[in-house]
Amino acid sequence: MRFRAKIVDLACLNHFSRIINTIAKLAKTCILRLTVCKLYFILSDKVANGGVSMWCELSQGNFFDEFQMEGVAAEHNEIYLELVPENLSRALKTSQNAKTVKIKLTNKHCPCLRVAVELPSLSSSSRIVTHDIPVGVIPRRMWNDFREPSVPDFDVSIYLPVLKTMKSVVERMKNLSNFIVIEANLSGEMNLKIETDLVSVTTHFKDLGNPPWASEDGCQSSVQSRDLESMAEACIDIKKLQQLLAGQQVNPTKALCNIVHKRIVHFILLHEEVSLQYFIPAIA
Repeated sequence: MRFRAKIVDLACLNHFSRIINTIAKLAKTCILRLTVCKLYFILSDKVANGGVSMWCELSQGNFFDEFQMEGVAAEHNEIYLELVPENLSRALKTSQNAKTVKIKLTNKHCPCLRVAVELPSLSSSSRIVTHDIPVGVIPRRMWNDFREPSVPDFDVSIYLPVLKTMKSVVERMKNLSNFIVIEANLSGEMNLKIETDLVSVTTHFKDLGNPPWASEDGCQSSVQSRDLESMAEACIDIKKLQQLLAGQQVNPTKALCNIVHKRIVHFILLHEEVSLQYFIPAIA
């Protein structure tokens, strides 16, 4: 099992660093899945325990100048590592104006991801700062626990309003309640609501537009047969929503949300070569 990679381009490095920052804000620990073409950051708290799940996918070719890996076996050419993304984020913070960053899987005393940052220096010799980030190697028999979550057969899919606006609304509401209701319909309308014994506050968004899922494959039958005005809703933990919005350092080119009535809210944020899915279960 081997892995080594190198980033030389500064723009790619900063972009990669921002993605890791975002992930560090969403997950205390996560699984890093390495394949020949892609990297995945996966969080799968058991939804039964009210946990959120996250699936972030990036193509290595858009970030790395070199990328070599040998998986567990020829027919299972993948590596699954458990790590604390905050540690990786910290290591990359030292690389703001680095000449190169090399990442390598090592195993001296325990398995580690070694991040070696080569910094520019005035003399001819270069300065290299090395971080060893402990990782756990996930055995093959447990890989199935970290498969891509299936997209539920949702009732409504809608584009999100500008995330900054949504974030400031949610931050104000967070002071009033621990729960927020997201409701939306197929006419491009979405409401964020909180209701407590003392207050009831609703923010309305209009003309957001609905993604054309149904026409693509015709399988989202629940969407096609729905009344366009009727709202699907889910009550979720406001802190988990705020975490998602506060962690966004990658400005997505497309952001949408799918609601399974009273069951789950599924967010999809797309940014050129990165896609982030985030599932928040509804509170009964």
